[in-house]
Amino acid sequence: MRPEVLNSIFAESQTLDGVGPKLAKPLEKLGLTRVKDVAYHLPERFVTRRSIANLDEGAEGEQVIVALTATEHRAPYNPGRGPYRVMAQDEVGNICALTYFGRASYTAKKQLPVGEKRWVAGRLDRYGDMLQIVHPDHVEMESAANLVRLNEPVYPLSEGLTQPRIGSLIAQAVKRLPELPEWIEPSQFSQIGWPTWRDALHLAHKDTHAKARDRLAYDELLANSLALLMVKAEGRRRKGQALVGDRRFRDRLKLPFEMTGAQKRSVQEIEGDLQQESPMLRLLQGDVGAGKTVVALEAMLIANEAGKQAALLAPTEILARQHFETLRTMAAPTGVEVAMLTGRAKGKEREGILMGLLDGSIDILIGTHAIFQDSVLYKDLGLIVVDEQHRFGVAQRLALAGKGKRAPHTLAMTATPIPRSLTLAQYGEMDVSRLDELPPGRQAIDTRVVVQERMEDVVAGVERHLAGGQQAYWVCPMVREANGSWQTDDIAAAEARYAVLKERFGDEVVMVHGQLKPDVKDANMERFASGKARLLIATTVIEVGVDVPAATLMVIEQAERFGLAQLHQLRGRVGRGSEKSVCLLLRGAELSETGKRRLSLMRETQDGFRIAEEDLELRGGGELLGTRQSGEAAFRIANLDQVQSLLPVAHADARLLIERDGGLTSPRGEAARVLLYLFERDWGVQLLRGG
Repeated sequence: MRPEVLNSIFAESQTLDGVGPKLAKPLEKLGLTRVKDVAYHLPERFVTRRSIANLDEGAEGEQVIVALTATEHRAPYNPGRGPYRVMAQDEVGNICALTYFGRASYTAKKQLPVGEKRWVAGRLDRYGDMLQIVHPDHVEMESAANLVRLNEPVYPLSEGLTQPRIGSLIAQAVKRLPELPEWIEPSQFSQIGWPTWRDALHLAHKDTHAKARDRLAYDELLANSLALLMVKAEGRRRKGQALVGDRRFRDRLKLPFEMTGAQKRSVQEIEGDLQQESPMLRLLQGDVGAGKTVVALEAMLIANEAGKQAALLAPTEILARQHFETLRTMAAPTGVEVAMLTGRAKGKEREGILMGLLDGSIDILIGTHAIFQDSVLYKDLGLIVVDEQHRFGVAQRLALAGKGKRAPHTLAMTATPIPRSLTLAQYGEMDVSRLDELPPGRQAIDTRVVVQERMEDVVAGVERHLAGGQQAYWVCPMVREANGSWQTDDIAAAEARYAVLKERFGDEVVMVHGQLKPDVKDANMERFASGKARLLIATTVIEVGVDVPAATLMVIEQAERFGLAQLHQLRGRVGRGSEKSVCLLLRGAELSETGKRRLSLMRETQDGFRIAEEDLELRGGGELLGTRQSGEAAFRIANLDQVQSLLPVAHADARLLIERDGGLTSPRGEAARVLLYLFERDWGVQLLRGG
């Protein structure tokens, strides 16, 4: 591929005619910083209009194009308060009000001089006895009537952009696109009948051309699959080390329970991977309370038995501390040394940890991103465990991998059950182990839905619960209003709820949320975990990893505001001990159909994998596909249906290209390399080679 061709695609959007510093800002808010970004800014919908000779032919609610002549301008009695109306009539005398609000009235005065005919496009509605079009989409002179399209794209905008302006820029960008070599396998290309890449982008902006949109979605999924498979392939080509344990540490473990079949199976899969020289890259996917921590400990002890160190990376200090306390207690009989390092470790404490890592006296290190800083050096790192994998990007994981003398093995964990249809999209570079059983003896959590109006009854129930010597969580959806004031009627705030409950329960109550200073947050969490405080008011900062077995009541305020996956994770904070646990879902008086289905399903089941599938169906794929961190883009084009139908095909094609068809050095591979850059999935090879 000639550099000048790529340069034309990746040139800054300011090279487009009419884009200066002022217009560059709203474009940047939409992520449209280069020509290719603008070209890929696809319509979110299309407005389909019908051209009518007069208003009698139009139906209420219909999008129409009609010739109208302004007869009168009517300004509101109170300027700025009411609508500005331009009375207009069609060729047979029917009257229609063209209605404008706010500053748009200035445009109306210029566009609609009395006595002159204009072509007007917009939605025909009725206001009382009068037909009206509110904020017409187009008002054009007869000479420019061809600018009004019967099938017009509607694009996502940011402040400072208009539909005509973004449409003009997109037309320029698409016109600049060169012909590119084809990266789709030739027989498949001819069989499906998709347009070429350049034609697909042209067509996708013109109408709802299904094959064009599918072609572009397939390209994005192919780029994603290629990048993930290259991460896997490159990782396995790196020189690793086989870790073979002799059971001297694992046999000393005194677990107070029998491991489930799923846990034993996962440990066997991990042990098999560790015995290979090529570095393991495995995802351990488990439901709430399925016992991922024990499996991770077994893996780390295998590394220790082989004379290597292990590191566990957690996304937050709360979760790192929780893991540290749990693993240090569980590993105590084995004699391995477990330490913790976070950004708050200073002076001699930090120095001692760094020395212990360097001389090998620390076997297992647990911490936040601080454990892969430049100053942190390991004697011989053999295994990395990454908890809550989705919180970290590839770059962060590889920074830690670079700490080993040879490429260490990697075990990633997620407590969020992922629908099978999305596992390939998010974790296509990994082998997957699933913990789909709960430990025996775990009692089902009694889940009830309570109307918010019964708040006083709920508080009284919490009071009885605390008086019985037990602990409880109370989760709110927000901390405070955006303007800093206290929350009012309809949105609960953690700080406001804390103030009310603190008055009632005194020092029994503590609060944790993301805006607290870390030392305050840790101190409050410690008071609750130790039983000194009995009621914890929190936001979703406690969604994952917080483990207090004595807490047996969970109150989730305004539960209809949370997604199913979040509700499931929050509920999973209770039911972790031998006592019966209860989860109260407080809901508002008004519930959407989706809200009803969510809360009903929460009452029916505690199966996280079923909940994940239902959540996918209810919400669509946007939220679940997520925004990948550290430079990894989310799917911008492929929607949920396309992911489910096209991803298996794209993944199989990517595998064929890498394993059979010469990889990225073949002619089709060279074309695919351009595809990786187009969709910014070039991090796959780039990061690994850099790391």
